[in-house]
Amino acid sequence: MSVTTERAVAARTLVSGELFRRLVVRVAAEERAGLEWAERVVDQAIAFVAACGTLPPDARMSPSPAVDIGWHTLILYTREYAELCGRVVGRFVHHQPDDEPGDRAGAEGGVSAVEVIRRAGYRVDPELWPRGARGSADCYEDGNCGASGAKGDENQDTRLPPP
Repeated sequence: MSVTTERAVAARTLVSGELFRRLVVRVAAEERAGLEWAERVVDQAIAFVAACGTLPPDARMSPSPAVDIGWHTLILYTREYAELCGRVVGRFVHHQPDDEPGDRAGAEGGVSAVEVIRRAGYRVDPELWPRGARGSADCYEDGNCGASGAKGDENQDTRLPPP
């Protein structure tokens, strides 16, 4: 069942105003971007993490390059990130780099982040998902990463060996 745009909520409501502000300021400073853009990025990163809870633990879903920036920043606040995952998702959402280039949206087990976020009831900012409705990418040169399942090791066969 899809949630209408009018009923969709901003994911920023899932964290405290103070944490949201800290995340936005960090993203804006590190990316040398405006606060408005940083607010949108952080909101979509929170929506991405929350939407992971609507999928089976072994499903793969990746953010867009811009949303990945917000997700990386959110993860830096480990206590708050773990609390958000537990409260909203019901399990920890692992950050799993995919060291192979190429779009994984059509791969077996890959899903459209944009559609999952919409179905979960959160607003989607289409400008931050440049691949349109697919909303999925890899973690290669663009800096994108995927959410991994319960164990956090589902992509071991595609990871590069340690140097």
